Amino acid sequence: MVRKGLFLIYTGEGKGKTTASLGVTLRAVGRGLRVRYLQFIKSQERTYGEALALQKLGVEMEQMGIGFTWTKTPEEHREALVQAWAKAKQALKDPAIDLLVLDELNNALAITNFPIEDVLPLHEVVEAIQQRPSHMHLVVTGRQAAKELIELADLVSTIEATKHYYEQGIPAVKGLEF
Repeated sequence: MVRKGLFLIYTGEGKGKTTASLGVTLRAVGRGLRVRYLQFIKSQERTYGEALALQKLGVEMEQMGIGFTWTKTPEEHREALVQAWAKAKQALKDPAIDLLVLDELNNALAITNFPIEDVLPLHEVVEAIQQRPSHMHLVVTGRQAAKELIELADLVSTIEATKHYYEQGIPAVKGLEF
């Protein structure tokens, strides 16, 4: 029996999209699948608990972004997106990968405060997803998933925020957010 690679999206305004993708990653590693995990927005300048944990499991998590869009110039973000999309396109072609996670790709595609269509074209993303190796599972996370991706996906989970401690003035907590 030939295994069909599935396309999963975790989106929405609630906390837990990356965490959901990490759960899938954990299961895949446990079953001996070859995993590649790429993060579109997070910067290599910071340390993330999930990257430390995956490293212990032998999975490289690569941060390809430069942080929040308001932390650097649009030109710097656009260049980071060019490089990130180039790596993601290569990964989407790699038959050695069983599970590819493109964390925060939805966030990158939803950027509106500077132009991105020429550096991260949605039609190219759709085409690359459709042309990935047939066995490759793909997980895409981030808020505001594009309708074109939702239509392609085999599973879409929308995580909604009902209540969050941020609303009580509690900032990001080490071990819970990073």
